[in-house]
Amino acid sequence: MRTTPDDAVQPIPLTGTGGIDRCAGYRLDEAWLGAAWSHPSTRVFVVSGGQALIEETADGRTELVMMPSFDAPLTEAHRYFLGSDAEGVRYFALQKDALPGRMDEAARPAGLREAAPLLSERDNELLVHAVALENWQRLHRFCSRCGERTVIAAAGHIRRCPACGAEHYPRTDPAVIMLVVDEEDRALLGRQMHWPKGRFSTLAGFVEPGESIEQAVVREVAEEVGVVVEEVEYIASQPWPFPSSLMLGFVAHAASSEPVVDGDEIEQARWFSREELRAAMESGEVLAPSGVSIAARLVARWYGKPLVSAPW
Repeated sequence: MRTTPDDAVQPIPLTGTGGIDRCAGYRLDEAWLGAAWSHPSTRVFVVSGGQALIEETADGRTELVMMPSFDAPLTEAHRYFLGSDAEGVRYFALQKDALPGRMDEAARPAGLREAAPLLSERDNELLVHAVALENWQRLHRFCSRCGERTVIAAAGHIRRCPACGAEHYPRTDPAVIMLVVDEEDRALLGRQMHWPKGRFSTLAGFVEPGESIEQAVVREVAEEVGVVVEEVEYIASQPWPFPSSLMLGFVAHAASSEPVVDGDEIEQARWFSREELRAAMESGEVLAPSGVSIAARLVARWYGKPLVSAPW
């Protein structure tokens, strides 16, 4: 019997539910952007190498370290407009080679994997947008048509080539991530050799050119563990800017059940009943997927309740 327990359905981190309007229609309006930058309510944070400064507040919350624009470090080229909230506060990210020094005793640098479980939905939405733009900007400085250095436009969302006139947009690589279940309602989890000892998670892989996402699920499961999938059920998605993926989450129903690992991406794969997974997690034999990843939600959805997820 296939179940979807209500108490296992939780918000998926980094999915953009923090109430930010990206205001994409203003990205080419330099006058509007200039006024937004100069407004006293505007807030700015610095992103560098996928990290930003976070701090704990007096009431126990964790927040992005933000500042008014007039206190922000100087940079014109790498100023990215992220959007506006319901109160009309505009948000910008500044890409710098290094984060500012500690602004106070509480501030510390953190990447998305550490920060996402701690931050509010609004701050997560802002940070994942900024990190994705920074990753793309760092990796796409030259025109793929003629090789000329490109320039930033549209508040960080376009790179233009001054030589051939080409416009380049942030890229997102679709990747499928799937929990495979069999007719006995067991879940198939695998582990990669570079993961911490005991870590098991769902299978995943990139969508290839000319391939549907459903075809990618079937192919990746067959390639990684030799299991044939007969039915694919879409569940949810999650932005994953490490550096530029969009994770598309599925439950895949297996027609065959004997896993044969490829020995390259996957070094071990096991079927678990709920009782077997509970016992393995309680004994420490198995570490659940990271709570930041949609993988934990896919497993929890099948398991029937939230997992106790270890950090990466």
